[in-house]
Amino acid sequence: MIRRGFTLLAATALVGAMAASSCSTVEAAFAPPSHHSMEARDLGMPSANPEAVGFSTAGLDALQSEFRALVDQKKLAGVTTLVARHGKVVHMDTYGAANAATGDALKPDSIFRIASMTKPITGVAMMQLWEQGKWKLSDPVSKFIPEFANLKVRGPNGTTVAQNSPMTMAQLMSHSAGFGVSAVYNDAGLGATDLQGMIDKLAKLPLETQPGTVWDYGPVVNIQGHIVEKLSGQSLDVYFDEHIFKPLGMVDTGFWMPEEKAARVVAIHSYENEAIKGPAENRVTTTKPSFLAGSGGLMSTAEDYWRFAQAVGNGGELNGKRILKDDTVKLMRTNVLPPTAKVDLYGPSQEGIGFGMDFAIVMDPQKAGTPQGLNTFYWGGAFGTWFWIDPTNDLVFVGMIQNINGSTPTGGTPPLRAISPRLTYAALTDASK
Repeated sequence: MIRRGFTLLAATALVGAMAASSCSTVEAAFAPPSHHSMEARDLGMPSANPEAVGFSTAGLDALQSEFRALVDQKKLAGVTTLVARHGKVVHMDTYGAANAATGDALKPDSIFRIASMTKPITGVAMMQLWEQGKWKLSDPVSKFIPEFANLKVRGPNGTTVAQNSPMTMAQLMSHSAGFGVSAVYNDAGLGATDLQGMIDKLAKLPLETQPGTVWDYGPVVNIQGHIVEKLSGQSLDVYFDEHIFKPLGMVDTGFWMPEEKAARVVAIHSYENEAIKGPAENRVTTTKPSFLAGSGGLMSTAEDYWRFAQAVGNGGELNGKRILKDDTVKLMRTNVLPPTAKVDLYGPSQEGIGFGMDFAIVMDPQKAGTPQGLNTFYWGGAFGTWFWIDPTNDLVFVGMIQNINGSTPTGGTPPLRAISPRLTYAALTDASK
């Protein structure tokens, strides 16, 4: 049986607004930690005794203790961690505060801004349309976005040159289409209107690199969102709801939250003198935004995102509801980058890592320096949410925090994405089960 405890304790404009607001430290806000256990089955989640699926209860207790210690040491306001194997949850722990300024408790149903963890969901939507024959990996992107037909590439000294070959849909799905990093477009106002407005702005700008040559973390998944709308005839929110969220039972995931759920949205935190700070306010989108960011606009709960990740880990199916074919999922976790295009999210190239359809892939665990299994695929969000799906060990992990720069190694946030695999796989003592 799973042990689950909790205590009673993006959007650039949103981050800017919150960072500018007055904040108080955790020291003033935190109540003494208290917690009680809760069963996964009480929340409609399948659970298993850890030892029955190869985990050590003591090992999972060590994982829980180390993450809770980060809260107690005021390095995090609160954190939720979830581990599942063979589709059964063996660990879920929720600990700390949802808002360090007020001391409001983080709870099992707290809602997080998942930022770039929206991207794999958009990728699944795209691959559903791929299964229907509506596009091919070899198709030029201009087949679906005619505005991109004559895009030039930035050359030396302010010049532009022609594309060596037209950008393809495979490149669009793998961040190698040539658009450059997101920061290039900070002054372009890409999110100021709607998805079509974004396309109109991009069509007037040169590409940063030749398509297929460089992996750059830019606007490509928002472009995918536009294509989903064009090929499906539905707005992105409606498409996600009908084809992904409802089938998987993701009842608390969306681009906005109704007023009655707004209080459940976790505040975004920052650091001062190496201690966590909490914003004095927590602005929540409660009406449909004009810009539906397929790249980073969703909010969700740990349970909802586990449902999505588990469905993908199961080969596209959860509880009898299939959202993708098994072969399609395998394609999504197949590297499509050339050897010269290295994944370099934080600057230096990440060795042993490839990229498929909106997922990064562990192609060589030893080179990547991770205990995760071969072909593990994963991603994370700017505010510190992260997950991985390990098909070798049939394991899913979901982690949730809310920090400004929560995903960067230098933003003040502890290196959770390195800590969590170390503890998780140390707890997996019999992978044969």
